[in-house]
Parts: sequence; structure tokens; C-alpha cells
Amino acid sequence: MNTWGRSGGGLAEIIAVGSELLTPFKTDTNSLFLTAGLNELGIAVERKSLVGDDPAVLRDAVQGALRRVSLVLLSGGLGPTDDDVTRETVAALLERPLLEDPVLVAALAARFSARGWRMPENNRRQACVPEGAEVLENPHGTAPGLWLEQGGRVVLLLPGPPRELEPMFTNVVRKRLESRVGSGRLYRRVLKVVGRGESHVAEATQPIYDRWRQSEPKVETTILASPGLVELHLSVWSEAPTTATKVLDVATAELSAALGEDLLSTDGRSLAEVVGQRLVDAGLRVGLAESCTGGLATSRLVDIPGCSRYLAGAVVAYSNDAKQRVLGVDAAMLAEHGAVSEPVAAAMAEGVRHVVGADVGLGVTGVAGPDGGSEAKPVGTVCLAVAGPGDEVSTRIYRWPGDRAMVRRMATLAVLGLLRRRLLARRG
Repeated sequence: MNTWGRSGGGLAEIIAVGSELLTPFKTDTNSLFLTAGLNELGIAVERKSLVGDDPAVLRDAVQGALRRVSLVLLSGGLGPTDDDVTRETVAALLERPLLEDPVLVAALAARFSARGWRMPENNRRQACVPEGAEVLENPHGTAPGLWLEQGGRVVLLLPGPPRELEPMFTNVVRKRLESRVGSGRLYRRVLKVVGRGESHVAEATQPIYDRWRQSEPKVETTILASPGLVELHLSVWSEAPTTATKVLDVATAELSAALGEDLLSTDGRSLAEVVGQRLVDAGLRVGLAESCTGGLATSRLVDIPGCSRYLAGAVVAYSNDAKQRVLGVDAAMLAEHGAVSEPVAAAMAEGVRHVVGADVGLGVTGVAGPDGGSEAKPVGTVCLAVAGPGDEVSTRIYRWPGDRAMVRRMATLAVLGLLRRRLLARRG
């Protein structure tokens, strides 16, 4: 039996099948899940590809993958309709006749019968198995997985729906692969950075990366940037977990020293998670007053389980009337400074503290666009405020490029980041 893994040269390719994946309306999440699972086993993914429901194109993709790697995983295209071509294409490529499995036919019929339905005749296609293939049970759907071996290589056919693929990989495939891999594993650490752009992060960290290239085991790095956030992914291949942990600890400490307070987390936690934990640690509760973000900042906090420990409440005050009646913003202030101003953001933050009984208040007001801007306050202008704990109030004004969704996202990250800075300063 061949041993796979990085040290043994064994690599994998993932092919996601389905014409819908080549449109803007469907995203391939299976490849991300499979890559993570394979990496944990020490199997490196060399290539991923998306292929439509075209037998000729799919045949070329599988044939090429088999020339390059030891393990080929295909997701999707195992359904009962004519555009589900994965099973037939792979069987033809490997010169394996398709044989109807009576046990699978009976199981499919029983599945439909249990729901009071008659099994459509085309579902019998899902009971066709390439000669010599091993069937992988799928208790969550009608398409079984298939494990085929050919010339020391494995071709693995998995159903497309994540609710079927993920448990099949975790409960069935993973155990089969574990017996084939070597002792090496990929160990990862994810660091998140706020307050610096990608180029500034790279400038601060590149000298450190250069030293790591000479180390053994080598620390491999990837930098991923998104609006308002930069991620540093560190990875080490090692046969000893303690060695990998020590190397990653040292690497993390070096980056922490270089990035200072801009380093948000070293364990992959999001900004909302970090802010929530800091509020818990400080024994504080926060209230939010949002205008242009429309509750998006509150939603980020609510995404985190247990947020009731630190989230007192929120108000979406979009109109000036709501700002006055609900939050107590003075009409004269609105007339003098306008709704999009630092004084109004501060008044919103103070107002929501009293309305929901919070220790800290956040205020967000701005022009998200695409209309409503002016020469003095163009689209993308957002004013933020943090009030408390105590009497301290901080305000910031930003002008961001981008569309409405981008401005709202950046404002959400910025106001939570402003709260994080306040909590850091208070701790110090």
C-alpha cells in the first residue's frame, strides 16, 4: 500500500463538478472543507478546479489529475438527472462497466417509500456502480459515494450537497485515508490584523518571513487581505506535534512584537469575538446606535453565542426624528452639524447608553450611498463614536471608497475596532 503525505510525495487534487459553479449564483464551499480535512491528515492539495456538466471536459480534468497526484476527489454530479455525469464519465475513463447494485436499488426504494413517495425510475442511475468500486453509504441523501482504486491511485466520488459530503468525509473517508498517510501533518496558525493595510502588514513582517525560509521545519506563510482585515496564515509540516507547536509559538511571538496592538488575534478569532470577550473580562455591557449600518454592527455581535453577557441592546435610528425621539439627540445639534457629524455620533452613543442601560455606547452615522452625498460630506463619509465607560467620549470620521455594501462593512469593522482600542487602553 502506498503511503501518502507531503514527505512521501503524495498529493491530492479536488474537482468540483457542476455547471452552476461556473455562474455567479453558486459558490464551491466543498473544496474548502475537503482541503482542510486533507491537510489535517498530512495530504497536500496541489490543485483545485471547477468543471461544468460536460463529459469531455470532465474526462480531461480527471485524466490530467491522475497523471499528477495519488488522490483525486470529485464532488457533485452524482444525481439522477441527465446532467449528472460524474459517475458515467469516471467509469468510462477507467474502463469500468457500470453495474446496477440491487442492494442500492432496494435502499433507494425504501427511502422514498418511507416518505410515502414512489421512487422515480431515473433514481436507479444512482444505484449504478463502476465495477470494482466500493460504495460509501450516504444516510443523508440518495447519492452514495464511490471509492475506486487504479494503478496505486484513488479516485473518490462524493455527493455535491455539503450536508451529504461533509459527514461522508468525516465519518467514512477520513478513516480510510488515515491508514494510507505517513506520520507528517500540517499544523496551522491564523493571525488576524486590523488597523493596517496589506502592504503595511507585509512591510512589517517580510524580514521575519525571510528568516523563516532558512528554518527547519520551515514556516510557510500566506497573507490574505479583505476590506478592513488582514489574515496571516502560518503552516508547518512536521511529524512531531510538539515540534510544530513550538515553532508556531515562536513565529507568533515574533509577529506579535512586530505588529503590536494591530494584531487582533492569534487563534483565528474574529473582531466581534475578541471584542465580546474583552467586554466580558471587563464586566461591561455595550449598547449600539446605528444609522447607515442599519444594525450590521449589532448583527456581528449577535452572531457570537453568549452575546447576552455583554450586549445590552441596540437602536437603529435612521431618520433624524428617530435620533431625536429615541436617542435624545438635540434638534439644534442636528441643524447645526447635520446628521453625519462627530457631535451627532457622540450624542447617539451617549443616548443609547441611557436607553438600554449600557456601560459603553457606540454611535454610527454616515452616507453609505449611492446617493445623499455632498461636497462637504461625500458618499463614504462615516462618523463613529464610543461613549464610556465613565465620561470619556471618542469620535472618528472616515471617508471610504466603494459601494454601499463596502461602506457599511467598513463602518461596522471600524466601530467595533474603535471599541476594541478603548478596551485595550482601559486595560493598560
